[in-house]
Amino acid sequence: MQTSTKPGELQLAVSAKGSERRPPRVLAADDQQHILEAIDLLLRPQGYEVHVAKSPVLVREALAINSYDALLIDLNYTRDTTSGREGLDLLSEIIAVDRNMPVIVMTAWGNVELAVEAMRRGARDFIQKPWENERLLAILRTQVELHRALQQTERLEAENRLHRAEGLPEFIAAARAMQPVLEAITRIGPSDANILITGDHGTGKEVVAQTVHALSLRSARPLVAVNTGALSEGIVESELFGHVKGAFTDARSDRIGRFELADGGTIFLDEIGNIPLRQQAKLLRVLESGEMERVGSSRMHRVDVRVLSATNADLQAACSAGQFREDLLFRLNTVEIHLPPLRDRVEDIPALAAHFLSRYAARYRRPVQGFHPSALQLLLQYSWPGNVRELDHTLERAVLMAATNEIHAADLGLNVSRPLSQNLEELSLEAVEAILIRKALQRFQGNVSHAAEALGLSRGALYRRMEKYGL
Repeated sequence: MQTSTKPGELQLAVSAKGSERRPPRVLAADDQQHILEAIDLLLRPQGYEVHVAKSPVLVREALAINSYDALLIDLNYTRDTTSGREGLDLLSEIIAVDRNMPVIVMTAWGNVELAVEAMRRGARDFIQKPWENERLLAILRTQVELHRALQQTERLEAENRLHRAEGLPEFIAAARAMQPVLEAITRIGPSDANILITGDHGTGKEVVAQTVHALSLRSARPLVAVNTGALSEGIVESELFGHVKGAFTDARSDRIGRFELADGGTIFLDEIGNIPLRQQAKLLRVLESGEMERVGSSRMHRVDVRVLSATNADLQAACSAGQFREDLLFRLNTVEIHLPPLRDRVEDIPALAAHFLSRYAARYRRPVQGFHPSALQLLLQYSWPGNVRELDHTLERAVLMAATNEIHAADLGLNVSRPLSQNLEELSLEAVEAILIRKALQRFQGNVSHAAEALGLSRGALYRRMEKYGL
């Protein structure tokens, strides 16, 4: 730690560890030098960049020239005072400027009333001196992670407002697992290639289809969506290709099918794996020649349609079982875009949650504006078996249930009886590896050497994996 040359001057201690990503920056405020030195000695080996200040005035100066991931502030600065008034007033000032700033208050004169008042004014947690190192580190680690998640939410929301201004649909995808999806959409979207979008239920396949269409040269023409999984075998052909009056009992007038409606534009066939074999042959003909007939008619219609399709089924296995035509799969699958489950793109959860919150707050005219840290933490820890669709429905419910202007954990109504780490059979190999590395780092309080030894990896190999998984 660098020592000030002037009494009371703001002091600075910067972690010597170099990194392309800025280490978490913490401001510690206390009027006792030995307390500041103890905080620096505790946090610096954990990879934190530590700034220290000895008075509320210097805290204000530090906040004016730097940004911080968390603040540790004492509640008493004047000798022989125990009321905590100086610290509480400083806390109120900080929260008034940045309501998302994680502030952890410290005092040697801790009592329940003072702790309650600090939390009421916006403190995230309360530490009594002398503190337990492990508890302080755990609290700080959690609050820094939450703060960075909130910052990412705000940044992504700004980026998506830009996208909306250009007429593109809402598409939130900043996670590493979504980068192949973004690259494929960017590269293939402007073409006329047919695309098969795969992924579990609720992963956002229709949003990908909308984005692809918006990027294509057909964007001025319609995008017609058909949920083929919801159609019975008897009406699939009529829905897709239309019918003429008298073609069957209930055909009281001519009807234009979805392919004709999409002429010049794009058709999105959701749950494509559910189309019966007999209708698959007619669909293949449209894809090969652009020719189709309405049910009950012998008149040929030509259509110019780009086909985007989606499924959560293994169509290759369906082909092997004789349930899906392989030649049709080849036509649909010029390019495949696979969407990962939400549990593999946790980084996107804060931005997605903020998007759904904004949507339902406006729809139901509720004054809900943000998330309590406990709610955000629960959103990040939950396994989301229903993926983005489940997150959407969860936020709709939360907006309706919220009793304040913030979503709290109880408002979410999530069943957390099975933590993510217990559902190993549902996870990808990369997701399991990321969980094991995170647990090893937690076990050894962030000591990379010890964690690497426990995992049977070299330090370099562990650092590469930490970089890969954003740890």
